[in-house]
Amino acid sequence: MNLLQRPFSAKTRGLPPIKQPNKARRGREYLTPGEVEKMIDAARGAGGSLAQRDALLILEAARHGFRAAELVALRWDQFDFAAGTLLVERVKHGSPATHYLQGPETRALKAWRRQQGESAYVFTTLSGKPMTTRTVHHVVAEAGKAAGIPFPTHPHSLRHACGYRLANEGRATRDIQGYLGHRNYRHTVIYTELSTTRFKGF
Repeated sequence: MNLLQRPFSAKTRGLPPIKQPNKARRGREYLTPGEVEKMIDAARGAGGSLAQRDALLILEAARHGFRAAELVALRWDQFDFAAGTLLVERVKHGSPATHYLQGPETRALKAWRRQQGESAYVFTTLSGKPMTTRTVHHVVAEAGKAAGIPFPTHPHSLRHACGYRLANEGRATRDIQGYLGHRNYRHTVIYTELSTTRFKGF
């Protein structure tokens, strides 16, 4: 093949590189409960004034299946600490829902709120402004590296961790759909299809 016949790549033609499918870059898209705990510990152990915030961010993403855009929009008035509940508002036309809070989660939220100071938003920068989704991606990626996760981590892998955890607990697919705010049932089935308990006892 001569130079005239040789196909040009996106790089040689000056075009942006072709985005590879996620499966080509990551072994799997979700995190196990143990891996999530390692990331929380790694974020908390990193030290610094924002360590508590970063550990809480990972906890909330995995506990409630938040997307990055939902994390940066999360407000304190969505929490009812007296009732132990959280009003979850979804993006992408997702269905809202009320989730219950757990003891360690409530304590972590209150501890961060005392440190944070006055703000309408839960996750803020040192200057008090709401975090950006780009910063959320950075926090999750760095925590994954520090925790020794053998593939790149991103906020949606924490959302998937929530779905797979619920499926492995034996939750009904329709209930998982409501918890994650999926409009389309097919988006939820992926969790029950790969559940480790699906064929237990067969």
